[in-house]
Amino acid sequence: MTAIPTGDAIALLRQLVAVDSRNPSLVPGGPGEGAVAHALATTLDSWGFRTTLVEAAPGRPNVVARIGRPGGRVLLFNGHLDVVGVDGMLHPPFSAEERDGRIYGRGSCDMKGGVAAMCAAAARAAAEGLDGEIVITAVADEEYESLGTRALVATGLRADAAIVTEPTRLAINPAHRGFVWVELDFRGRAAHGSRYDLGVDAIRHAGLVIAALDQLQRDVLDHRTHPLLGHASLHLATIEGGSGWSTYPDRCTLRVERRTLPGESTDQVLQEFAAACERVAAIDDALDVQLRHVLTQGPSDVPGHAPIVRALEAAMHAEGETILHEGMSAWTDAALLNDAGIPSICYGPGDIILAHADEEWIPMDEVERATRVLARLAQDWMRGTVA
Repeated sequence: MTAIPTGDAIALLRQLVAVDSRNPSLVPGGPGEGAVAHALATTLDSWGFRTTLVEAAPGRPNVVARIGRPGGRVLLFNGHLDVVGVDGMLHPPFSAEERDGRIYGRGSCDMKGGVAAMCAAAARAAAEGLDGEIVITAVADEEYESLGTRALVATGLRADAAIVTEPTRLAINPAHRGFVWVELDFRGRAAHGSRYDLGVDAIRHAGLVIAALDQLQRDVLDHRTHPLLGHASLHLATIEGGSGWSTYPDRCTLRVERRTLPGESTDQVLQEFAAACERVAAIDDALDVQLRHVLTQGPSDVPGHAPIVRALEAAMHAEGETILHEGMSAWTDAALLNDAGIPSICYGPGDIILAHADEEWIPMDEVERATRVLARLAQDWMRGTVA
């Protein structure tokens, strides 16, 4: 492996993109994060970091690297090393091809560009001298269950603040939505299609509940808003049931994703769904439905006046960048870090629209600009120039 000059974000980006790190929980047979984690750890060791590999799951390590002086302020940079599948991509997924000022490849945008920028920034800041410590966490499995960051939080990881370098097009993203997955199982009664007197149509009941959920969206969720994230929402993920043309369906399963805003809870979502079912039951007492909570990933929200937000604004201003606040459309590990008491916001190179796309790339100039901003942020944060 060719040595990468200290602080060279673009060379590190090429190295990371060239390593296949498809998440095996999403892609059967995917190699996981082991090879890319070892490659990154080797580079960070050569740059002077104190680096360890800690397994989040068997064969799936996190990279934890520290630089600077322990005992002062601590700034955490977090990003994930796993990528999604490559089926249908329009270019070689792991060639790290450079074309028209861009690096192409799966994970270039989501989010090895951000990982490269944060690592190079930490190295550059350390070269100028740090009165504190930068902690790099390059984690496994964010694309599926966030096993990597969950494992780090469980160890008691601490920092005064964190930047998650997801692709934000160099805008500050202090908030993002969460989500709740709910499964609704409908039970009917199978009967010949001609026997309306015997059959109970589980799919029809699902349709009535869908209409009630649509009313919930229009009457309530459309009007429940956040200044950066828009309104709360739900969508129907899958529906399945029935056994044949001439048989009343005795079962139907509906899966719904509810995207939540800061301040909304799992219990609130389940109560809203139960109320929708109760409205249907009031007009059709044959309704038989069971709600099951499958998964929650919470929302994230850091106030605009928080020290880490103001420090990032100051660093962007000093580097001549336009300061823009936006809401992150996707869920990120920032929510887990915030829940652990580490104020965490998203900021990084690349456009989230290209994440998981058939053509994925990142502008090299954005990677370099993000690196400069993050290096300045780290130096200012350690000096305490923004309280």
